Amino acid sequence: MDNPTTPQLEQIIFLIRGQKVMLSTDLARLYEVEPRALIQAVKRNRERFPDGFMFQLTLEEANSLRSQFVILKRGRHIKHAPYAFTEYGVVMLSAVLNSRRAYRINVAVVRTFVRIRETLSLHKELAGKMEALERRITDHDAKIQTVFDAITELTQGGQTAPRKIGFTPEQRAKRPDERSNS
Repeated sequence: MDNPTTPQLEQIIFLIRGQKVMLSTDLARLYEVEPRALIQAVKRNRERFPDGFMFQLTLEEANSLRSQFVILKRGRHIKHAPYAFTEYGVVMLSAVLNSRRAYRINVAVVRTFVRIRETLSLHKELAGKMEALERRITDHDAKIQTVFDAITELTQGGQTAPRKIGFTPEQRAKRPDERSNS
């Protein structure tokens, strides 16, 4: 990649151990150096890469990535697990490699990491708003259901035989002319 674009860089940023990282193999390709030369430069300047800047993948992690993204060609075995560099580690690489290309690539990589962070932040904000909306809708649904239940009870549940108007023969009072005969 001569001048990588943000979408191209996003494709080589992985989430490993809960961190967004770029692999040493991908970075070496971007910087146009051999992967072993990149790692040698890092090892010569180890004090510049404290915890949180980089870590080496386990062989299981490397094999998992290999099966998902085909890091190596088929038939080759991983001799050394690649290193994973966080955003801070990638920034430090430009100082260690000390080339114009490294600086140019790092600018693009940092912009990509920032864009990813902004996108994730926006998604979290939208997810929170959606969750609040769902709670409100659920609350409204429950209240609406209560209203429907009350209407149903009034129209159907409370329906007994209609009351008759007038008197039944047992309730009928005797007429004044019938009272005198008794």
